[in-house]
Amino acid sequence: MRIFLSGIIQGSHAGTQIHDQDYRDELKEIIREWLPAAEVVCPIDRHPNGIAYGPEDSRRAFFGLVEEAAAADIVIAYIPEASMGTAIEMWEAHKAGRPVVTITPLRHNWVVNLLSARVFGTAAEFAAFIQVGGLEELASPTARKDAETAGGRS
Repeated sequence: MRIFLSGIIQGSHAGTQIHDQDYRDELKEIIREWLPAAEVVCPIDRHPNGIAYGPEDSRRAFFGLVEEAAAADIVIAYIPEASMGTAIEMWEAHKAGRPVVTITPLRHNWVVNLLSARVFGTAAEFAAFIQVGGLEELASPTARKDAETAGGRS
C-alpha cells in the first residue's frame, strides 16, 4: 500500500517559517507499527529544504507532490489549521478516486467534510482506526469507488 502523508507545512505564515513537522514522525510511526509493509511518501522527506527552493524547483516539487498524492492508494492529511497545499493534495486525490483520511479539529470545514472518507480529531483516534484494519479497508477497490462520493463521513 502506498500512503501519501499530506499536511501543513507553511500554513498561513507570511514568511519562510514552517509549522512544527513532528506530527509526520508520529504518523509514520503509527503506520509502521500497524502496516509495516506500507510505503509512506512524505513531502518533507522528499524535499527537506523545499522552503529555500527557487521558483522553478518549487514548481517542480509542488506539482510532483500533487501528482503523487493523486496516485497514492490513500492520502492521510494532517491539518491543525487551514493549509492550501494540503487542500490541493486532498482535492486531486479525491478527483482521482483515492480515499482521504483527515486528522483535524476543523470538523465543520467544507473541504474537510466533502473530500474526506474519514475524519479524526486526533492522531490517537487515527491510530485506533488503523489498528483495527480501517486504513486497509478504505484502500480496497470497493472503498476507492465509494471515496469518489465521500462527503462528511467520519
